[in-house]
Amino acid sequence: QVQVVNSGGGLVEPGGSLTLSCVASGIRFEIYAMGWYRQPPGKDRELVAKIFTGGSTNYADSVKGRFTISRDNAKNTVYLQMNNLKPEDTGSYYCNLFSDDGLDFGSRGQGTQVTVSA
Repeated sequence: QVQVVNSGGGLVEPGGSLTLSCVASGIRFEIYAMGWYRQPPGKDRELVAKIFTGGSTNYADSVKGRFTISRDNAKNTVYLQMNNLKPEDTGSYYCNLFSDDGLDFGSRGQGTQVTVSA
């Protein structure tokens, strides 16, 4: 049974930093590409970062240079380091399972809320 726990969100001032974690169990973690979605209040979700099984990464233009995705296969964990946070980064963040060639296996678990506000 697949279980995913997203954590690390919180309230932070503009310019601040947070690191999100997603721990997945019940899967062979190393065979999945992993991504982080965010969903702002009242808006569609956005894929902000993705890391492939070989370690290469993709980022949405809105977060390039500020966010870094990484993974630790030994810990079944994917991270999202977020720096220089802006109010528009506010939303619920959750990780998602993909194949390297783009199949979407969906997300699991509850998102973790990030709120950027003065």
